[in-house]
Amino acid sequence: MMTNAQRDLQSTRARRVVRVRARINGTSERPRLAVSRTLRHTTAQLIDDVAGRTVASASDRDVKGADKMKPLEIAREVGKIVAARGIEAKVSKVVFDRRGKRYHGRVKALAEGAREGGLAF
Repeated sequence: MMTNAQRDLQSTRARRVVRVRARINGTSERPRLAVSRTLRHTTAQLIDDVAGRTVASASDRDVKGADKMKPLEIAREVGKIVAARGIEAKVSKVVFDRRGKRYHGRVKALAEGAREGGLAF
């Protein structure tokens, strides 16, 4: 059962996501790099909002040897994988969407990995 404090945090994050999405929109030239981070997993998607399709995606499940790595290292590898898949799909520039999360920790590591992989944002 959720407490009132947990409900407040969820609604605050939901409002933040809506506010950011009002300004950020992915196109075929510059898809949106949406980062999802939970307590267990980290995923990233390149999304073309105009066409309504996912161009490329990566998850921590795609990382080889993730069981021996730290969460920040895994997030960096996810960023590199999504960048490689994006470049295969002829995408080099993206718009970063952190989905209401703060830009630090795993979200920042994923962004740095994507930059290392060749994506520009």
